Amino acid sequence: MTSQHQFTRALTDPAQPVPAGLVSPRGTADSKRFAVYRNNVHVSLVGAIAARFPVTRQLVGEEFFTGMARLYVGQTKPNGPVLLHYGDSFPDFIAQFPPASGLPYLPDLARLEAAWTDAYNAADAIALTPSDLTAIAGDALATLVLTLAPSTRLVQSSFPVGSLWSAHQAMPVTIPALSGSECVLLTRPQADVRLTIIPPSAFTFLTAIGRGRDLTMASQAALADFSDFDPGSTLVGLAGLGAFAAPIKEHVDD
Repeated sequence: MTSQHQFTRALTDPAQPVPAGLVSPRGTADSKRFAVYRNNVHVSLVGAIAARFPVTRQLVGEEFFTGMARLYVGQTKPNGPVLLHYGDSFPDFIAQFPPASGLPYLPDLARLEAAWTDAYNAADAIALTPSDLTAIAGDALATLVLTLAPSTRLVQSSFPVGSLWSAHQAMPVTIPALSGSECVLLTRPQADVRLTIIPPSAFTFLTAIGRGRDLTMASQAALADFSDFDPGSTLVGLAGLGAFAAPIKEHVDD
């Protein structure tokens, strides 16, 4: 009997022989039919990559993208049956892919697309609202440790990848003259993922909060590099974007 492990290895690695027990009506190894099955799996994985990185595909063209994705799939197989996170390492693959070296922004754009799908598939959570903040006393607010919402994602790039991604969300695509770095925040306060380009100071502030710093420490981290950082307005603005999860209220028995 062919084990599941042997079958999976043969299915994803063309160098492996046809699994024992898979034979034609004549009793011989049916390599041709198994090759068709193996190719269908490979094509499906390429399709999963294409679905997760649509803007990357648009920018390089169908032929280039398919060739790049096929090489990636040949080297990297899913860790499990659920493909939600398949392609997490694709941006790093692009960064090391010589034919893509002429597009230095491409790996970060792919990282943004990977983060977008992560945000879209993240767990639901009630978001902290600006009105929630107003109900917290000043002293308590200073030492408050907030939690980023499960869908919150941050992407920092030396290139304007947020603007580039946004330009591809309407047809026909019109790309304005773009330059400079961008810090991108992805949130999902409702059903749809929202992309917002935020100041570097807000990025530093949110990163510190994501590392478990209280609001005073996170503010100090931002102020260390950005003297004009306004903690109050930034906090309210980020809460309005749905960046934080509302604190879990403990149930009190009557």
